[in-house]
Amino acid sequence: MSELLNQIAACIVSGKINRNSAYPPAMKNQDGADELCKKALDQGIAAGEILEKALMLGMEKVGIKFRENKIFVPQVLMSAKAMSAAMNHLKPYFCKGNANRKGVLIIGTVEGDLHDVGKNLVATIVEGNGYEVVDLGTDVNAEMFLEAAEKYPGSIIGLSALLTTTMENMQNIVKSIKSSNAALKVCVGGAPVNQDFCEEIGADSYNSDPQGMVEYLNSLAS
Repeated sequence: MSELLNQIAACIVSGKINRNSAYPPAMKNQDGADELCKKALDQGIAAGEILEKALMLGMEKVGIKFRENKIFVPQVLMSAKAMSAAMNHLKPYFCKGNANRKGVLIIGTVEGDLHDVGKNLVATIVEGNGYEVVDLGTDVNAEMFLEAAEKYPGSIIGLSALLTTTMENMQNIVKSIKSSNAALKVCVGGAPVNQDFCEEIGADSYNSDPQGMVEYLNSLAS
């Protein structure tokens, strides 16, 4: 059983989606995350156990490798596809309430900014570490974040920005969120953002990489 979970985790790290996937070349004609996840469920392994001991384990390693520049965006995206293939088998169990998630992250790129690569990377790695992710997309205003927060009580909000010109929008959104509900935790990130800016605008956390976001969320969930 543990060997099967380890194999799934290895597929996530390597970006092996399914048997038909040619990537990575070293795993050609081998079962991928898709087949192995189904096999694990067929063997009676609980969805929560597969998530925690295979997918989360694999995506944690991906996050660390990305932070250390040992892998890059294309590899992370392949890992995301492998995870998605496995999650397709697990989602029905989560919808039935047979497995628990660690928390909810509401994420979006702030109003005026249409860039989503960084946001998508964060969303992928956070989801892979056991959280439900509500992705509001790009060009998201304060009202949209607040509406989502009302729908998901206890959630954390993540704001992303790539353009320096939208940093003011990020500041205004944080102010609006905090004015409406000071208890909401707001995280910020993106190329032009740093810790000083985070503190200046009254956000709760700045993280320079996806794994840092996971570590912050874990600190709140513990």
